[in-house]
Amino acid sequence: MKHRIVVLGAGYAGAYAAGNLARRLSPADTEITVVNAAPVFVERMRLHQLASGRDLAPRTLADVFAGTGIRLRLAHVTGVDPERRTVAVTGEGGDAEIEYDTLLYALGSSADHRGGVPGVAEHAFDVTGRSSALRLRRRLSDLAEGSSVLVVGEGLTGIETSTEFAETRPDLSVALAARGELGAWLSPKARRHLREAFDRLGITVHEHTAVEAVEPTRVIAADGRSVPADVTVWAAGFAVQPLAADSGLEVAGTGQIVVDRSMRSVSHPDIYAAGDSAYAIGANGLPLPMSCASAGHTSMQATAAIIARLTGSEVPATRMNYVGNHISLGRRDAIFQMVDEDAHAKAWYLGGRAAARLKAGILNGAGWSIVHPTFGMPKRRRRLAAATERPGVRAAA
Repeated sequence: MKHRIVVLGAGYAGAYAAGNLARRLSPADTEITVVNAAPVFVERMRLHQLASGRDLAPRTLADVFAGTGIRLRLAHVTGVDPERRTVAVTGEGGDAEIEYDTLLYALGSSADHRGGVPGVAEHAFDVTGRSSALRLRRRLSDLAEGSSVLVVGEGLTGIETSTEFAETRPDLSVALAARGELGAWLSPKARRHLREAFDRLGITVHEHTAVEAVEPTRVIAADGRSVPADVTVWAAGFAVQPLAADSGLEVAGTGQIVVDRSMRSVSHPDIYAAGDSAYAIGANGLPLPMSCASAGHTSMQATAAIIARLTGSEVPATRMNYVGNHISLGRRDAIFQMVDEDAHAKAWYLGGRAAARLKAGILNGAGWSIVHPTFGMPKRRRRLAAATERPGVRAAA
């Protein structure tokens, strides 16, 4: 019988990993199944563009995985039983179980509502999923001239969302609420570039503003101030669903699966995690942030480890460090901030149209690699070691 590899999630981490596994492992020995709730690949890094009104052609996963040998199961994951090595799902066909020998958990994250801020769930919008971005798009299209849009959160998502909206909809009053100082983590020159971009786009910045409540037409700050907001966009961080913790896996306080250097669960050796689902430590000794860059690092490491262990090879250590942050400031401006090994900003940065072209290239490259999962597929793919060819036999540690 074939070794059953199940990948949960088909975002940047899961889709890339599935394609890489199919590209490098022999189909004579392995059976790869991808489970995803939505039928399309979601370019999460472009969702703020989708919300602003830009049309992004959806890429169906059936087309992405066509001809790869990967089995696609459209369903919601409702549970994982690591002792029985099964995944519980529900879809159009009802409830079912999928058995696995190796599981790659890459279900990603969504908007962070764990802070318990009243009104966020009822009144705020976000850009962490395609459906939520489309919901926000419909709401923005209904706004009259002069209406107010407030983006809460000064991270990459908040900055990119507010600048995209301000550029695309100059008829709206766009503002951003930051808990601290805008761009405090950037180099002085990059921070000045960021502020100049906000000034050019007419974005109002409310610094040192912690939002304590969201209402239909305003937010209430910790100091009692009322900030007008016909639309509030919540971009104050990401969070994972409690599925991994509820399934008995060892998780961090964030709910992410605690993994070793190879992205293998420290509590269940048949399970790997990648992307936002993994609590992984980077080269600087700090947990990797939830980001597309982390999805790339962790999915490459996880697939390399799975392939090595199944084929009886030494597990390689892939690169787990950042070189910089790419921040879009609308369609024609951006910042590329170089960082050191501790992820602190270096003095040098690239800004303007050159940085915007670089960011566009990164976005296009990431999307292309997903929709061409078997590009460069070798004529002869690797066979499994004898000890791991049979389901139920655990790979050596």
